Amino acid sequence: MSNLKNARIIIAGGGIGGVANALALAREGANVTLFERAAQFGEVGAGLQVGPHGARILDSWGLLDEVLSQGVLPKNLVFRDAITAEVLAKIDLGTEYRARYGGPYFVTHRSDLHACLVAAARRAGAQLHTGITVTDIVTDGDKVLVTTDDGATHEADIALGVDGIKSRLRQKISDDHPVSSAYAAYRGTTPYDEVPLEEDIDDVVGYIGPHCHFIQYPLRGGQILNQVAVFESPGYHRGIQNWGGPEELEQAFAHCHPNVQGGIGYLWTDHWWPMYDREPIDNWVDGRMILLGDAAHPPLQYLASGAVMALEDAKCLADYASQHYPTGGNPAWPKILKEVNQERAPRCGRIQTTARMWGELWHLDGTARIARNELFRTLDTANYRYTDWLWNHNKTA
Repeated sequence: MSNLKNARIIIAGGGIGGVANALALAREGANVTLFERAAQFGEVGAGLQVGPHGARILDSWGLLDEVLSQGVLPKNLVFRDAITAEVLAKIDLGTEYRARYGGPYFVTHRSDLHACLVAAARRAGAQLHTGITVTDIVTDGDKVLVTTDDGATHEADIALGVDGIKSRLRQKISDDHPVSSAYAAYRGTTPYDEVPLEEDIDDVVGYIGPHCHFIQYPLRGGQILNQVAVFESPGYHRGIQNWGGPEELEQAFAHCHPNVQGGIGYLWTDHWWPMYDREPIDNWVDGRMILLGDAAHPPLQYLASGAVMALEDAKCLADYASQHYPTGGNPAWPKILKEVNQERAPRCGRIQTTARMWGELWHLDGTARIARNELFRTLDTANYRYTDWLWNHNKTA
């Protein structure tokens, strides 16, 4: 395809969102240059859950089979009580689910998905550069001027600010700051056969409990077990600067079932992730620059949709641009960016606010926990009305 043959586009940020945009736009024929400040491409972290709303996009780019070959297709999403280990709800991810949503729910290593997108973007012709930081983007008439920390200035038709939750480019649009959830996450991957388990795990299992939760699922064809522990940090509430540290980890899960406590020892303790999001904002556009990915709409991770939102952004922009790009004419880039912003902001804002609410629901204590558990037990998980808005978004027959 070459719908965007003469378009010049610069992308700031080479995470999943930036690289996905590079791929989607280069596939349409655009001349894409991406700058990533890190010395080399790579994703920090471990497991990543991708719903069918992301699988469908990867499939449309011809990448789903490759990504699935390195991942796992869990059979169910399972919610358990973190204190008793009782199964509260189970969502079947099998044939009926996939038929309804037009794709699978899968888990993969963040770095595997990222590496696949990087390779595909390069095959599509995108120029990806590491070790270079975009310092500013300024609209100048019908072009943007992008300055980088090596002193160079680059010219393009539009620029994308995809520089993450701590985005410096967002400051051109909004004076807000990341919002702390007071929760910290610990992750770890371990060879599957080295972890003593009560029973084999071929699901995504989430233990939800008072002020904490614990997630387990296999990765890389079942060869490794991915585990994530998240808890509310007492240190945050005491005003400690480096809150959420390893000294808080064990105590945070002392009230939990042995299934949970047994997994804590397999987590990495040299690094942890304080969990932040931002308030939704309606406007992502400054002249010929648009914010996308976590720079525009960083969520808490409770709906497992942060990476998928970035994929959705990329597909949306590439689709809008190719549809509105006149052959040999001057495209109405400001109009395209405005329409992408108008389509994406309500969707992403809903995910951000619902993720916060979902996190509160997971972490209830006392009588609220008892009521929550009863609600989960009586949930009709074969009824998709609660999840269609998330997983059926933009689905075409």
